[in-house]
Amino acid sequence: MTLWHGAKVATCDPAMRQLSAAAIVTQGERIAWVGAEDALPASLRAQVTHSHDLRGAWVTPALIDCHTHLVFAGTRAAEYGDRLRGVTYEAIARRGGGILTTVRATRAASEQQLFDESAPRLAALLAEGVSTVEIKSGYGLTRVDEAKMLSVARRLAAQFPVRIRTTYLAAHALPPEYAGRADEYIDAVAQQWLPELHAAGLIDAVDVYCDSIAFTAAQAERVLSAAAALQLPVKVHAEQLANIGASRLAARYGALSADHLEHAGSAEAEALARAGTVAVLLPVAFYCLSSTRLPPIAELRAAGAAIALASDCNPGSAPGTSLLLALNMGQRLFGLTPEEALAGVTRHAARALGLQNDVGQIAPGYLAELAVWDIETPEELGYWIGYNRCRAVIRGGALHSAAAAPGPWSAPSK
Repeated sequence: MTLWHGAKVATCDPAMRQLSAAAIVTQGERIAWVGAEDALPASLRAQVTHSHDLRGAWVTPALIDCHTHLVFAGTRAAEYGDRLRGVTYEAIARRGGGILTTVRATRAASEQQLFDESAPRLAALLAEGVSTVEIKSGYGLTRVDEAKMLSVARRLAAQFPVRIRTTYLAAHALPPEYAGRADEYIDAVAQQWLPELHAAGLIDAVDVYCDSIAFTAAQAERVLSAAAALQLPVKVHAEQLANIGASRLAARYGALSADHLEHAGSAEAEALARAGTVAVLLPVAFYCLSSTRLPPIAELRAAGAAIALASDCNPGSAPGTSLLLALNMGQRLFGLTPEEALAGVTRHAARALGLQNDVGQIAPGYLAELAVWDIETPEELGYWIGYNRCRAVIRGGALHSAAAAPGPWSAPSK
């Protein structure tokens, strides 16, 4: 067993406990005990073989980014400039830009090029104490190119110290070769490609973009139904630009999450809460699109819905690789409390990926995936802008320096 002591601990359990002068005991990859250091049972202390003094640092669960489009090629900087000149996101999409711009670049890229462009984005997230990342497909829009994206996500998981959940999002946009034939495209996505890519071991969950510039609720349901037949968990891009019933559809299918939600209301919040579907908020996209309609925060709170935050890392509406910035924006733009925001990138983010029994909390039985922070209070996590205070990550029973730390940081060992 390993003892991590001299710490302050934000457990991120349902009580959101904060422990001073705390200790954590790990056994292998799991947490065996957490509590006040002076309350550590003698029987456990006698089994400790390694001891690390964290010297007053704060420890949280390692962070979880539960919504990203991290694997892509190229940028959309020119379109960002167009938006600054007054062209709307919807107008850019309808003229063949937006998602389709990235589709063209991603289709043209080799698997190695995709890996090389995506790896630095992943490394930037990991430097912020992130240990779990969701990566969606959706910039290929052919069976071959969707498989290429998902394969790159699997390669990233194999070569970085991270857990990656892959999400199949072929129902992201209508590719030009299917112009005017959206129903035929949905047939291919749901009935042909999905079973094949699932059989190839590339899919952990299925997502669909159900909105005014994407797919209708009826089309989205065909994808969700096909996923359910394969016993795959589902997610929905919902109510970002309009309300066409996406959240209620997500709730009806018991989706892991409904994401965006700017145009949702009390009925949607209540449906999500009843279904146990996590409301994933994406404040970086809200900011970059200069949106003015806020997600229904008060209604989600009143309904008792779980609220998560994510970076939404993508080349169009959220070109960033900072979950800490999303945490800051979730507080400043959406009015989340520091406790709600921290739960949103730990416990509730884990639930949005179906991992709530393994990560996102510091509690006995959970994986010992922990972030060590050079901060005075947990409020600093959402306070600093562009200043990463992660000193180290604990994973697999070992202490690893964060990439952004000024140099190697080692704790005394016994």
